[in-house]
Parts: sequence; structure tokens; C-alpha cells
Amino acid sequence: MALLITAKCINCDMCEPECPNQAISMGIEIYEIDPLRCTECVGHYDIPTCQRVCPIDNTILKDPNRQESTEQLWEKFVQLHHADKL
Repeated sequence: MALLITAKCINCDMCEPECPNQAISMGIEIYEIDPLRCTECVGHYDIPTCQRVCPIDNTILKDPNRQESTEQLWEKFVQLHHADKL
């Protein structure tokens, strides 16, 4: 499942440069996560780096509208980073 940045975001700029999938960008008011690029860091790290670096607890959560298994997240990682080798 992709992650979601909530309205608690303070626009501290910590998460965007840490995302290995370039899924985070500035939205109209707060940072947003592109669910088509978010793999919850599957294929890169054990835990999502955006959650690890966020200074505000419970700001970056699993998006309940984007249910994905670990296998689906892994497939998305492969498509994003290895599509040229398939």
C-alpha cells in the first residue's frame, strides 16, 4: 500500500530528498506522495525512509485507499528501477 502524508505535515523538507523512488513532491499546501511511485521503500530499505526522517509522529501513514501486498510493492519497485532490463 502506498503511503500518505497527512495534514499534520509542517513542510520541513526532510522526506522529499530521502525518497529513493522520487515519489514525494510539494503539493498545493503540503508534500504529497505519488501512489504510483511509492513502494514503501520495498527494494531499498526495511522501513520507509520518509517515516524515519519525519519529525512529526503519525504524519506519514499507510493510505487505506491503496491496499498493496509486499509482492505488489516489489513488482512496482522492479518496474520503476529495472524496466529497462526486463
